[in-house]
Amino acid sequence: MTPPSTTAEGNPAPARISLRQSADPRYVLADRVEQLYSQMPTAVIATLVISVVAAYELRQGRYAEIVIFWGVLVLMLTFARAGLYWSYRRTRDKVGEAAQWLRWLGISALAAGATWGFAGAVFFPSHADEQQVFLAFLLAVLVGGGIPIYAVSWPVYALYAGGILFPFTYVLATFGNKLFVEIALIVPAFYLLNVGIAYRLNRVFNSGYRLRHAYGKLTEDYTALNQRLEQQLIELEEARRQVEASGRKLALFAERSPIAVFEFDPEGRILNMNPAAETLFGFSSREMLGRAGTETLFPSDASGDIAERWRQLIRSREPIFGLRLNNTRRDGAEITCEWSLTPLVNTESRVISVIVQGRDITQQLEAERMKQEFTSTLSHELRTPLTSIIGSLQLINSGVLGDIDKDVLELTTIAERNGQRLLDLINDILDVEKIESGKLTLFPETLLLGELLDESLALNRGFADRFKVRLATAGEPQAVTVSADRKRLLQIMTNLLSNAAKFSPEGSTVTVNMDIVDGCVRVGVNDNGPGIPESFRNRIFGRFAQADMSYTRQKGGTGLGLAICKRLIEMMGGKIGFSDRDSGGTTFWFELPKL
Repeated sequence: MTPPSTTAEGNPAPARISLRQSADPRYVLADRVEQLYSQMPTAVIATLVISVVAAYELRQGRYAEIVIFWGVLVLMLTFARAGLYWSYRRTRDKVGEAAQWLRWLGISALAAGATWGFAGAVFFPSHADEQQVFLAFLLAVLVGGGIPIYAVSWPVYALYAGGILFPFTYVLATFGNKLFVEIALIVPAFYLLNVGIAYRLNRVFNSGYRLRHAYGKLTEDYTALNQRLEQQLIELEEARRQVEASGRKLALFAERSPIAVFEFDPEGRILNMNPAAETLFGFSSREMLGRAGTETLFPSDASGDIAERWRQLIRSREPIFGLRLNNTRRDGAEITCEWSLTPLVNTESRVISVIVQGRDITQQLEAERMKQEFTSTLSHELRTPLTSIIGSLQLINSGVLGDIDKDVLELTTIAERNGQRLLDLINDILDVEKIESGKLTLFPETLLLGELLDESLALNRGFADRFKVRLATAGEPQAVTVSADRKRLLQIMTNLLSNAAKFSPEGSTVTVNMDIVDGCVRVGVNDNGPGIPESFRNRIFGRFAQADMSYTRQKGGTGLGLAICKRLIEMMGGKIGFSDRDSGGTTFWFELPKL
């Protein structure tokens, strides 16, 4: 079986009907049509030769003009059939258009048969007995010879033979000779016999084509299977080499890693440890191998809790990350380590070992504690005098102390505004410090969210007026209740509304909408600003995150507002995010569980 041919671009050649696609009836039909057209040149040449012989034999007599006419008709039909054959050979989609080509071939066969039927009907009554015998013999040969030519499609053969015999039968039946009438009765039986033979051959051909396609498909499947198996063997060999290389890399990584790496068995005994673990705990690997690490590396009073945690890890077979525990060094000193535990599970879901990685974070925790104390102390010490300064400036700017010069008023206004920005920054830093240290306490209560949104709009309209931006709600707020800290939720809305007002163009409107999404209520703040740069999206909720620094400094802001909003919303059991608006700008939204 030959494989499918391909073009120079690697695509399957479209003109090959013998493609072993499948036993699909379309391909069987295409093969039948291919067989019929492949025999067409033989049929055309044989018909032309027989026509020349017949014309020569029948040329005498007073019907010479009709013989010439019939000869011209045969030539025209010969050229038409040759053109049909040439067109078929040039077509590309022989499978999709097979039925159409079969119809054209049927018409061609009917025309060829009718041409000979015309010859029989016209020439048989007008010639002598010996010429009549010759003509009858010739027509019988043509009918019989059509079987091997057209038997692949018995309907085509039926058209061809019918075109020859039906006119001839009519002439015999109306000739007036009793013998010819009897012969006319036999001719239909002869026709049906030949059609029956063509039908049986048609079925045999169909079975052969289907078997050929099925065998071709089986061969292709077998070849493809062998190729897949060969490819899988290559991939397995490559995977084996990669596993070996990975094993060597992991061993080297564990040996050179700056953090402590242990391998424990499911019972908690140490199977292996790297040099960093020896340095961290003061034990050599020779001393530790085979010992129960869950008892050796932890304080004795915590051994029971550690053993229970270990059993739970083995049962769940789930990795643990960021586990902070107090550990004991060989010299008795206690240190705090952050551990990651990864069970190695085989195909039978059984833990074969546990990789434990740890690093000493004692100094890191002390540095964080000192930083938090410094930040908290500094912020409190700055906030007290700064509040007094801002209050004094507000008294001056309000005119309580009398009229002041315009230039002085401009300077004191700038001082008040920047003092307020500094106070906002200090308050934001204190909020972040409280959230990260776990000292921030929320006081949740049942709130009507629509009323809170109206209140937040009223509180921030004065701020929006400074940027000539209007605040409004989109539609009538729904009567939805949530459980949240009222003060902190107002703080979140203030941050979102102030950002939207600062970054929206003058004269625009910032809208707030509320929707129900999957059992939660979603609040969206829609601005008309320039949008969020692609490079900034993944860190927009980080601390001190600002996109275009030159632009945001003109608008003001600490870069802490969105980070605080994210942490507060998550503490209330919700989530926060943003999306682009079709009309331009950005929608910042948060969701809270609906009561």
